[in-house]
Amino acid sequence: MKEQYKHLDQNNKLIWNFWDIGHTMRQIAEGRASQKRIMILLRETAGMTQKELTARLGVQPGSASEVLNKLEQADLISRTSSEADHRTTDICLTPAGEQLAQEAAVKRRERHEQMFSVLSEQEKDTLIELLERISAHWDKTYRQSEGE
Repeated sequence: MKEQYKHLDQNNKLIWNFWDIGHTMRQIAEGRASQKRIMILLRETAGMTQKELTARLGVQPGSASEVLNKLEQADLISRTSSEADHRTTDICLTPAGEQLAQEAAVKRRERHEQMFSVLSEQEKDTLIELLERISAHWDKTYRQSEGE
């Protein structure tokens, strides 16, 4: 335990832990528009339009396009004009992309299992319940006031 942590009150210890966990998660997780995340998402949905992809990732179209260009050049995805709407582009994994996406999904699942291996199933359920309660309270309290 860090020395400065010992003297904090409960609320500040909670905040400290949220910041610390958030920092760790950013270090070990794929970014919002990382190649692995895009490939896993495409695999889970069996493809989607570029517009749907950027909305799901929460990124600007230009950011996604840059990553998609790299994936296409590596022959991991294919982009085709949508038959339903020629103004949109359908994105699908190639067989090589499907294989890499499957491997990435397995590694992600293993990492997630390892991350919470310190907790029992009951502790995980309790933590989920507490985090959902905090999240709902923060949404109600802080997200409503953002527009004010």
